[in-house]
Amino acid sequence: MPSLYIHVPFCVRKCDYCAFYSQALVNSPKDLIYTYLEGLEVEMAKRRKDAPRGVSSLFIGGGTPTALKDTDLERLMEMIQRHFHLTPGAEQTVEGNPGTLTLSKLNILRRYGINRFSLGVQTFDDKLLRAVGRVHTAQEAREAIGRIRTTGFDNISMDLMFGFPAQDMATWQATLEEALSYSPEHLSLYGLMLEEGTPLYERYRVDNALLDQLPDDDLQADMHDWAAERLKQAGYINYETSNYARPGYECRHNLGYWRGEDYLGLGPGGVSCLNRVRWKNIEEVRTYQSRLLNGQDPVEAAGQEALSLHECMAERMILGLRLEEGVNLTSFRNDFGVDLRNIYEDVLERYKDKDVFIFQGDYICLNPKYSFVANSILVDFV
Repeated sequence: MPSLYIHVPFCVRKCDYCAFYSQALVNSPKDLIYTYLEGLEVEMAKRRKDAPRGVSSLFIGGGTPTALKDTDLERLMEMIQRHFHLTPGAEQTVEGNPGTLTLSKLNILRRYGINRFSLGVQTFDDKLLRAVGRVHTAQEAREAIGRIRTTGFDNISMDLMFGFPAQDMATWQATLEEALSYSPEHLSLYGLMLEEGTPLYERYRVDNALLDQLPDDDLQADMHDWAAERLKQAGYINYETSNYARPGYECRHNLGYWRGEDYLGLGPGGVSCLNRVRWKNIEEVRTYQSRLLNGQDPVEAAGQEALSLHECMAERMILGLRLEEGVNLTSFRNDFGVDLRNIYEDVLERYKDKDVFIFQGDYICLNPKYSFVANSILVDFV
């Protein structure tokens, strides 16, 4: 049974560091959201046959789903409910940013069964928010948290970011401590990345002097390590490299990705993977809608990609080892017909003396002390 992701590719304004596909609503054609919803409904009707037994979880992301007007948000929710059956007790998440949340929007989401909200806070420091082009203020984030709780959400996740220009340890600690004061059930902590093609990347590319404002790798590592220890003291489980949760509040939708389960991704830029076949939708609203209305697939020119056994095994290792639980040896053998200790003998031997990998019962996991540099290690499984 696959999970379901709906991409809402609209923001009030794009953040300077964002490399995900989205369009700013400022100065956009008035019919663009209508065009998007028209195409999305056709795709839903087309894809629901891929989930005959229903979907295991729902995640509506973006973009900023809560940038939609009330009427458009309600239409989106009605469409999902009409085309897809969610299993009883399914986790249903919507992402949103401060400044776009009203009580009426939150009440719409609650009425349609949304039971988890993921809020893009990033920092409670207004100066740092402005430095990366965030359109909300710290006070708007505080008010949004209050509204989310007021409307009955008992499962809130917050996104926080470290490594901002000119950010020091004290500023990062203040943001995390304030976040903890609101008792969120889940926290996602990310280091700021300079992604090629983003305004922030270009700003630093043309002015190397600005690079001195960025915290160096050692400071970012210290920020990461301090946060991990502080959250452990506060009762959170570091169940994935960048994700922390109170027991029982781990993001089930994302766990499906990390464990190699099937998923459907709808909307412009949405990515799907079913039965080891992966495809991605084109990233342009009008072309996406036009193709669907003309009976065509909205898939990128590269089309569907049948993943090789080697690619599937590598992904299982790379994603699974980011989890605290690690990769299950029996599941790996059942899914791929081989023992991972034989397939990846060379990699495991290479890091044996450094105690990078730990075998615990029927699992192999990454030693937590290497979590901040996990990507540089896991690439060896490719």
